[in-house]
Amino acid sequence: MKRILFLMLFIPAFIFAESFYSPTWGFKLNLPEGYEFSEGDGKNQFSFNGPGGAMFDMVVYNGTFNSVKELAGNVTKKLKNKGDVDYFKYKDKQAAIIELNFGGFSGWGLCVELAAKDGASAKDKRPLLLALAYGQADRKDLQLFHFSALDSIVPSDEEQYYPGPVTEYSYPRGKRKQVTLAGSAVTAAICENDATAAQALIEREFKVLINYFNSPKLKEAWIRYYRLIFRDSVDRITDAVTALGRNWGADALKDGQAERAFAGKALAFVQGFNYERDQQGADFLNLVSAVTEGRGDCDSRAMLWAILLANADIPAAMMISQQYSHAMGLADIDGTGARFELYGDKWLVAETTANVDIGLIAEDVSDPQYWIGVVFD
Repeated sequence: MKRILFLMLFIPAFIFAESFYSPTWGFKLNLPEGYEFSEGDGKNQFSFNGPGGAMFDMVVYNGTFNSVKELAGNVTKKLKNKGDVDYFKYKDKQAAIIELNFGGFSGWGLCVELAAKDGASAKDKRPLLLALAYGQADRKDLQLFHFSALDSIVPSDEEQYYPGPVTEYSYPRGKRKQVTLAGSAVTAAICENDATAAQALIEREFKVLINYFNSPKLKEAWIRYYRLIFRDSVDRITDAVTALGRNWGADALKDGQAERAFAGKALAFVQGFNYERDQQGADFLNLVSAVTEGRGDCDSRAMLWAILLANADIPAAMMISQQYSHAMGLADIDGTGARFELYGDKWLVAETTANVDIGLIAEDVSDPQYWIGVVFD
């Protein structure tokens, strides 16, 4: 079957790794596991086949259309699409969500502006990205994959650590309000709808993750799950982690000893949270609620700790274990203690649910073969 937009020979210009990056246009993509490149020129046109017959197409238009609205209208006409189109602003970019219903297929589409090319003037048209996620109309179970695929699009570096376009459209962030952060006198600005939006993404992506529990791709799917949560969370809590960091002396980290002391303060902060689990759902509390209400499980705390450190320019990550049902923080800082090797570096571990110093790990959860490292860059 010919793809609905194009059929061309493959020219390998798209970088395929744990996520996909276009060096030509600067956008990134982190599709659910199991999507495989099938057609396109690897530069402006891409098609992927996914699990259960899911399909995903992308085309970049440079100067062809005057606006997102014109492009969306062209798609509707070309496909004889019967679904609705809605327009919204994604950060500083014009965007559109397209409900797809055409020729026995259903799904969703996204049109969004990309970053202006170097040397372009304010009058020049921005390149536009069209992405279509779809499958047979009777496969309602693919909707989660469609939403997850589209939401993983990062149009430019500005959105690298910003909620995805589908989540941003579905849950507008609302007004900023001042709140007091957990267990402190520190205040910070949080958008009024951020906790709800962040938790909705977590629950959606957990439903995607469930599909891989008996799959050899579980490790990769699990890493993707945490990376999507990290991306969605950072901007939502940036003001909070900046305020906490300032309170702990983040502006005066001149050496490894100071970095370790800062990491210890951040660790004590998350260790003081109320332990909370939700085994009926994703069992991951969104980081907006965690940092403002002082509660959460090990993985919420480990990711929050990593963000606190990363915001102070300390390399940080996390590690997760299915066998141990546990998660811990990781940091690239000096000093003694247990370390976990990840991508050739040995990261100091941080236990976030017990009141112990950095580098200490219980013997009954210390076997490295049962841990998976998650870096977020």
